[in-house]
Amino acid sequence: MTVKFHSGRLTWLLGTAFSGLMIVAAPASAADDAPMHIIVGYAPGGAADSLARIYAEQLRQDGQGTVIVENRPGASARLALDYVKRSKPDGKTIFIGPSPLFTIFPLTYKKLSYDADKDLVPVAVLTDVPTAVAAGVQQPYKNMKEFLDWAKQHPSKASLGLATIGSAGHLGTVALGKASGVAITPTPYRGASPMLVDVISGNVSIGWDAVASMMSLYKGGKIQLLGVSGTRRAKALPEVPTMKEQGINQYEFATSWYGAFVPAGTPAAEQAKLEKAFLQASTNASSAAKLETLGLEVNAQSGEAARKRIQTERAAWKPIVESTGFVAED
Repeated sequence: MTVKFHSGRLTWLLGTAFSGLMIVAAPASAADDAPMHIIVGYAPGGAADSLARIYAEQLRQDGQGTVIVENRPGASARLALDYVKRSKPDGKTIFIGPSPLFTIFPLTYKKLSYDADKDLVPVAVLTDVPTAVAAGVQQPYKNMKEFLDWAKQHPSKASLGLATIGSAGHLGTVALGKASGVAITPTPYRGASPMLVDVISGNVSIGWDAVASMMSLYKGGKIQLLGVSGTRRAKALPEVPTMKEQGINQYEFATSWYGAFVPAGTPAAEQAKLEKAFLQASTNASSAAKLETLGLEVNAQSGEAARKRIQTERAAWKPIVESTGFVAED
């Protein structure tokens, strides 16, 4: 597999030594309760951080007491996960993180500092993160079928821009290439912004990323979206068909999600209490609307549903990872 690297402005750094805190004041009736700590693996200002703060505020409004959002960025959220893994299992320290840590990373990293099935326990699925394949508006293909037809005629030009190698978009496109007989060359960038610049200019034939990172360019007429991941259309993009609608199944599990997790050993009663609290917080229409502006779709599910989803998605990605021989490196 040929991998081409393009230079671009560095938009994010792994291992950033930065920590931020946000404290949501508790109502007087909960003043004596130990605060809840929500740990996020990214710096303040991003989608994951915003999601955590929206949930923290809603949990406070729902009577859950003082909630502290703590940022521990680095290593694609693995530093934050490790911190929660080592925390006291009393239901007061919660990790809010993305699903690839549990579904894809165990397949692509030779060694992880955590056991994806044993060290943390999911208490709820919170939101889905729809992704999409984009192309410059000047490109002759307007959907995925047309792109594949074009790629067969121009095999040396078929390339995929990626902000993250080893992502669902990368693996899904490799699987699509194998199924269609078209070699689509992965082209990694140091972040979504430089990748999308090359998508707009046509330097890469298609690009893949979260819908949220591409929405403004799409609305501004700079890019076209050939299809979205998952099994249902994105709420923010009802006019864009899913890949599955177009007969392409390789992106069914390319919709990642954010969940809430606690350390192993947390009492079942505390897990149930947190599950109920997060599911209740997810029903607030105002909070859901705020999340949708970030490109996140509320899809609240139980801890048991989260466990099943992790296993289902990992099983779907396993043969694809094995067929590519891909190994992730920091």
